[in-house]
Amino acid sequence: MSGRHFIIYDLEATCWRSPKPKQVEVIEIGAVKVNEHLEIIDEFCAFVKPTLHPKISPFCTKLTSITQRDVDPAGHFDEVVLDFEDWINPNEVRAVLMSWGEFDKRQLLLDAKLHQLELPWLRYHACLQMHYSRWKGSKNQIGLKNAMQMEGLEYSGTQHRAIEDARNMARLFQVVARPMSLVEG
Repeated sequence: MSGRHFIIYDLEATCWRSPKPKQVEVIEIGAVKVNEHLEIIDEFCAFVKPTLHPKISPFCTKLTSITQRDVDPAGHFDEVVLDFEDWINPNEVRAVLMSWGEFDKRQLLLDAKLHQLELPWLRYHACLQMHYSRWKGSKNQIGLKNAMQMEGLEYSGTQHRAIEDARNMARLFQVVARPMSLVEG
């Protein structure tokens, strides 16, 4: 097994504006693969068709820009997460998954449980937001856009789209990974 990849990923999930909470499900997985030299080497982006509540709410479309037309032809979580796993390639390269906040890891585990799947590669996970906020000496969690501004970067693309958030996180990671001692050199 040679080298190590950082899988900087983000999820979007079903959402509603309603007082009665429903179980949310992943509707988009976006990820950027960064090597140890902090070069972006690949991207993964896939929509996911929800199982429990297959209709995307107008609120969710407004928030994420993801429509029913996006998810209808998509595979269900059990198919898409296997494509994601193949793309990560954890048997060939050591992979560390990183998300901004704990929601993404929790949601992957919830959806895996719903589909009776094991995700052993998810054990190697770090919350970039927590590490960054601690590094900055902040008592509160710092939002992605604020963190980028603090590092002289501008958020680009549509917010609340998994692939766009992953791309922006990857750009931030490229800037802070060495000063934060997440990589050598």
